[in-house]
Amino acid sequence: MPRKSSLRIPGFSSPAFLALALALVVLAPGCAEQQLHEPPPLVADTSSLRPLPFKGRLVSGNPNQLPPIVAMSLSDNSPITFSYREELTHEEHHTPMILSALENLAFLSNPTGEYVVTALASLSISNGGEPIGDYTAQTRIARPYGMYSQPTHKELDDAARAAVRQEIDRKLEAEMPKLAASTGDTE
Repeated sequence: MPRKSSLRIPGFSSPAFLALALALVVLAPGCAEQQLHEPPPLVADTSSLRPLPFKGRLVSGNPNQLPPIVAMSLSDNSPITFSYREELTHEEHHTPMILSALENLAFLSNPTGEYVVTALASLSISNGGEPIGDYTAQTRIARPYGMYSQPTHKELDDAARAAVRQEIDRKLEAEMPKLAASTGDTE
């Protein structure tokens, strides 16, 4: 009769080890979900937005990177002008590798660092060289990263750009009556 052979490693078949292994399998994904947050949606709902009470020409900035309200209000022939600018700065903070190696939780997707993008946007509106309004917005998007999971720089850049554009749009919506009065509802 053939004899069954089994490999026995002392300590690895004990009930305590099996309980620890099971706890790691069950709890590790939960730890990662609690520590690493999903980024906010990059595209805001623009269905409720309405254009400015006037049309304007873009004299400075990229037409594909405008806040939605400004993009809806573009025209090629208007005395009103828009000037839009966005700046991004990047930072990275990380735990030194020697400390990460000593920390047992680093292997369970515990954050070992953080990527940070700060976006600054400015919009100037002028009518025939006379300023109508200046709007600025700033946001800071920070996402932790671990040994097995990290956000892309593009994700962070897009989230930061979307946030400052939404803030500019909120400021424009709040000042719609003032803007309409300052231009006489020019179309």
